[in-house]
Formats: sequence, C-alpha cells, structure tokens
Amino acid sequence: MTQTMADMVEDEVLQQFEETSLEVRELYREEGEQARRKAARQGLWLAIAVYLQFSVIDILLIPDVAAYTIAARFAVSVTALAVVEIQHRMNFRTESVELACAAALVSGYVGWLVPAIMTGYAQNFSYFMIFGAIFMMGANLFFRFQFLLSIVSSGIVLMAFFVALYLFPATGSYQIAMGTFYVSCFTFTSYVNWKLNEERYNVFLNALEAKIQHNEATERGKALLRLSRTDPLTGLENRRAIDEKLRDYWSDWQKVGTSFGAILIDVDFFKKFNDCYGHQEGDRCLIHVANALSEMIKQYNGSIGRYGGEEFIVLARMETKEQILNIAEAICSTVENLALTHELRRDGVSIVTVSVGAAFTRTQTGAKLEKIIHEADRALYLAKAGGRNCARLFDPTDPQSSDESENIAALLKIAIGQNLVSLVYQPIQDVKSDRVEAVEALMRLKMLDGTSVPPSLFIPVAERTGAILELGRWAIRTVCAELLADDHVRVVSVNVSPIQLKTPGFATSVATILGETGVAGSRLAFEITEGLEMEMHSDILRCISDLKLLGIKIWLDDFGTGFAGLSWLRLIDFDTVKIDRSFLHDCSSPSGKAMLQDIITLVRNRGHKILVEGVETDEQMALMREFGIDKIQGFHVGRPAPAVSFQAKRAMRKRSFAVLKSA
Repeated sequence: MTQTMADMVEDEVLQQFEETSLEVRELYREEGEQARRKAARQGLWLAIAVYLQFSVIDILLIPDVAAYTIAARFAVSVTALAVVEIQHRMNFRTESVELACAAALVSGYVGWLVPAIMTGYAQNFSYFMIFGAIFMMGANLFFRFQFLLSIVSSGIVLMAFFVALYLFPATGSYQIAMGTFYVSCFTFTSYVNWKLNEERYNVFLNALEAKIQHNEATERGKALLRLSRTDPLTGLENRRAIDEKLRDYWSDWQKVGTSFGAILIDVDFFKKFNDCYGHQEGDRCLIHVANALSEMIKQYNGSIGRYGGEEFIVLARMETKEQILNIAEAICSTVENLALTHELRRDGVSIVTVSVGAAFTRTQTGAKLEKIIHEADRALYLAKAGGRNCARLFDPTDPQSSDESENIAALLKIAIGQNLVSLVYQPIQDVKSDRVEAVEALMRLKMLDGTSVPPSLFIPVAERTGAILELGRWAIRTVCAELLADDHVRVVSVNVSPIQLKTPGFATSVATILGETGVAGSRLAFEITEGLEMEMHSDILRCISDLKLLGIKIWLDDFGTGFAGLSWLRLIDFDTVKIDRSFLHDCSSPSGKAMLQDIITLVRNRGHKILVEGVETDEQMALMREFGIDKIQGFHVGRPAPAVSFQAKRAMRKRSFAVLKSA
C-alpha cells in the first residue's frame, strides 16, 4: 500500500519525538546520576546502621540463633560497605553502586532470614517476620532506585519471604494473613516507587523547561543588552557603551592612578563624500574605517566606539602622552592606507582620511570626567583647522587649545551684554581717485579688566563654540547703525565665517537687519575667508546666492593663502578679490614680484576687482599704481579707528560744505 505524504510527515514527526524523548531521558539520567550516587551511598550507611541495631531484637526474640543472625548482619554490612566505598573511590557508574546497594538489601534480608528460621522460638519469630516488609519498603521507598531495580530487589525479598513461609511451621491463617500483608506491601510500595520516579522525572522536565526558558531569557537579555550597546551600522560599541567604559577608565585613574587617553576621530569631508557617492557608499566607508581601526586598536588593548555620525572615539590605557600621540598618528596612517577613493575633495587629497584629536589624563584642579573629552575635542578642532589628515594632542600651554580658550569661550557668552566687544574700521582707498571708498569692520574683544584679546585667539574660539553666530549678527547690526544709517561711509565690509553661511536662515536675518536699520544691501560687503572650512557646501552656495539677491557684495578675503581659492573663483562671481599682504611684502625679490603679477593676472582674467592688503609705504603704493590695482588697504591709507572717527570726519565735511555754500 502506498504511503501518503501525511503518513510520511507523521512518521517523521514521531521519529523526531522519539529521538527527542530518548535524548531527554538520557539527559535526565546523566543529570540525576550524581544525586542518585550520593543518595545510594548515604542511604546504605544509614540502612546498615539501623540494620545492625536490630541485633538487639535478635537477642530478645530469638536468642538461640542470635549469634548466627548477628554474625550474618555484620558480614553483610561490612561486605556491602566495602564494595560501595570501593566503587565510590574508583568512580564506578551510578547503576553499579545502586546495584550493589540493592544486592546488599536483598543479602541483608536473606542473610538474616536463613539462620533466623532455625530458631526454636516459633511464636517470637512469627512476630519478627513482619519486619521483613521493611526491606521491600527500603528497596522501593528508602533508596532512589530506578523502577526496574526496585521491582527486582523487592520481588526477591517477597520470594524469599514466601520460601521462608513455606518452610516455617505455621498455621494456614497465619500464612494467609502474612502472605497478604507482604503482597500488599510489595504492591503498594512498588506503586509508590513508580509514582515517585514519575514525579522525579516530571520535576526534572519542569526544571529543564524552566532552565531552558531562563537561558533563553538570559540570552535574549544579553542580546538586547548587546544591541543597546552596539552601533547597528559598524558593529562597534555605541556612545552609551563607550561612555560607561569612559567612567570605568576615569574611576581607575582617580582611585589607583591608571592613566589613559581619549582620542576623537572625524572622517574628513564626509558630508561631501555622501553627496558625491551616496549614503550607501557613505555607510560602507564608515564600515571600512571602523573595521580597520578596530583591528588596529586591538594591539593596544584599547576600546573603540562610534561616537555619532562620522565620529569615532578610542580609549586606551597608556603611561605617557607620547604613547597616546603615537596611537593617534597610527590611526591617521591606518585610514590613509585603506586608500578609499574620495575624488571631489578640494585640498589636493583624493582618498578618505581622518582628523584626530587626543587628550591624556593630567592632574588639574577640579578635574571632571567630561574634561578629557572636551580637551580631545579641542585638539580635534585644531587638527581640522591645521589641514586635516593629521593628529593633534591637547596641549594645555597652547593658547588655541589651553584652558585660556575656555575662559575666552565663557567671556564670549557675556561679551555683547557687558559691552566687551566692539568694532574698529580700517579705510579702503580707491587707487585711481585716492578717495576712501569703503572701510572694513574689525572686531575687538577685551577682558573684564580691560585687557585686549587678540582676534587670532578669540575668533577661532568663537567659531568652535558657535558664539560667532551671535557676534556676527551683532557686528552687522552695529555696522549699519554706526556708519551706514547716517551715511558716514559709503560701503562697509564685514568678515563672515563659513559657519555663519552654513547656518539656516542667515540671509533672512541679514535682510531683517537691513529692513530695521533702513540700509540698502548694496552698501554692505561680506568678506569670506578661503580655507579648509570653506568647502563646496551646497548650503553655503545657496546662502551666497540669497545674499547677492539682497544686493550685498561678496568679497573673497586673503586670496592665495588657502586651498579652495581657484574653485571658488570658478563657482562664485565675487565683486572683489583681496590678495593677502604676504604677496605684496615678498615683492622685494624678482620672484616675489612675478608671483604677485601672476596672481593679479589670474584674478583680472576672471573679471574681478582687486584689492591688495598691507600697503604701508610710498614704494608699495607706487607699485600698486603700476600694476593697475583697483583698491588698497594698509597703514599707508589708515589704521583701524573707532566709528566716532568717521562720524567726526563726516560732520567736518558737512560743516566745510556749508561754509563754502554760504560764501
């Protein structure tokens, strides 16, 4: 008969069930083996102790054969204990130990019964025989024998009893009563033994199920914990996990002085990578970088995690800051050696690189856990400002990264409200007319005690902390109010940070200021400094376009000192290009003069007006006329001065005009 598919499935299920059942029973046997071995050994010692105590009853009830029964008791006891102890020390299987105990049980009964049945105290012996049931109960209830072994051993005891009952001269009623009693004991104890074994097995199954569920719950908990501590993209530890390790590292340093370093890693121009190759390739890039750094950090016994976006963090226990710097530099080399293509960078590099900032634990007043991360972040900022694809170690003596910059950051927060920030204006002269056609607004900052803070110190801090946004809006509003609203000068140029141009709504905020002050946009010029931060950012290009719609002039500042100048000349129609003073000051040599001429020719061919900075002497002024420069700026024209100076000149011109008119 052909077997149906359902039958085949059923057979397979039954086979799997049988295999599983056999596996579970084997596991039950293995797991219960140690407990059964211990119970058998301990039970035998206890049973023999009771067994030997019954020697007293032998003397009282069957004194004529007591010597033989007692000798049999001791012989069986010593032999049984010796066999079981040898098995225990030689690590015999549990089944062998239990078999020895069952044999001892049967031997104990038979060994006593054979001499006892010879007694002349028939009535006493007839009473004494009832205690034989104890051996059946011992086999079925006292020891934890498997059901089959219990049945066999208690059955032998039952058979020995019936043999003795046959040989012993007793009445029929006695034989019926005692036989019924023994059979009942055998049946009852066997049934109880079967139920006990079944219950033990069910308890084992419940315990096994509970253990499996516990293990599953534990594994799920561990998996969830791993997920909660793991970055889903790179597989590295996430910020939560690395913050916990940072606290552990910090605690060890505070308690036992185990120094460590924190290293922040930022993938250079990663947004541009995403814009160029797409987010999937961007994710692959991060995975490649993460895997390479993870392998590298293993040799230093450090920890690495993804700190967010394209930023990673490394923690490593080291003894010196030089060791931390070596790791930071190795990180740069590791990523560079991957040679992942990044073709649209504008800094002359065509592969993916990273900037690295590192900080090392150091004794300082009021040291806090967050301090080392802040220091690593400041070092990272300097690495990016210093050209990227490099590593910087936080140096507390460096003004750009020291605690002094933190003081400046705090000062910038109150600078506007406390009138600690101000503007001075440097004249810009038209070369042909020799007239001051514009001024450049330059920001100044002073401490609470009146000490001046150089722009080279506070401007980078303002950009790093974001304070430049509020300072920039204040500068534009102040320029409009101090000089433009009342026509004290025709045009004022204001330096604008790339951070401001990237900020959403910057052009709108400028339009609002122009509307509130009643100043036309054409009287403002924004100077944009070229450099690494001035990358081809779509938000910047859009913002520049919006500013030009307001009529604002866009100047390129310090041309020739950065990396992106030529690209920006191609993309943006600048009104004026300012050539850095260093090229003018190099004109004392023929090569320097030729370099300046080449730059002027390049800019002029693009159709931009040219402004040269740093004109300080009559000779330099004559050279500017020779080169046909449009505008100049420098001490030869005028030094930076406060707004009142230009307001006074405007008032003086008005009075002079009024006098001439009346004359």
